[in-house]
Amino acid sequence: MAELLEEMDLIGEDSQRDKFLTFSLGKEFYGVEIRYVMEIIGIQPITEVPELPHYIKGIINLRGKIIPVMDVRLRFKKEPHDYNDRTCIIVIDVRDISIGLIVDAVSDVLDISAQDIVPPPEVNANSHNKYIKGIGKVGNDVKLLLDCEKLINDDDAQSLLNI
Repeated sequence: MAELLEEMDLIGEDSQRDKFLTFSLGKEFYGVEIRYVMEIIGIQPITEVPELPHYIKGIINLRGKIIPVMDVRLRFKKEPHDYNDRTCIIVIDVRDISIGLIVDAVSDVLDISAQDIVPPPEVNANSHNKYIKGIGKVGNDVKLLLDCEKLINDDDAQSLLNI
């Protein structure tokens, strides 16, 4: 029985390999590994929490579970954008923390194989490229693939665990 459960887990992992949920921030397209994604919800009322980093907009109540939400635009030091009917929250689970990522719009789930992913260019460590794990080539387009582990730094993780 244990072997069957282990095999099912492996099948599940294999089915998620090379799959990325893509979304937009302005004219740029990003992707996160589907294995981190728990669900996608529309924008909803956010309760502000004092003394959190400016890019952590606050918390939401998702079916009784309190989820902190991060505005990815602000995390990447981009101009704020008014939320609209296309704005979504991608709920991910990383570092044993569930967090919502506020994005302009969700696009697709894409298969991007390892041979179509190149490392990001070496640039200034203070830029938002430190959050980029790779660049996915999809036809004539590119998707900036995020490193979900780096979106939340150690200080953020400690603050979010205490919410």
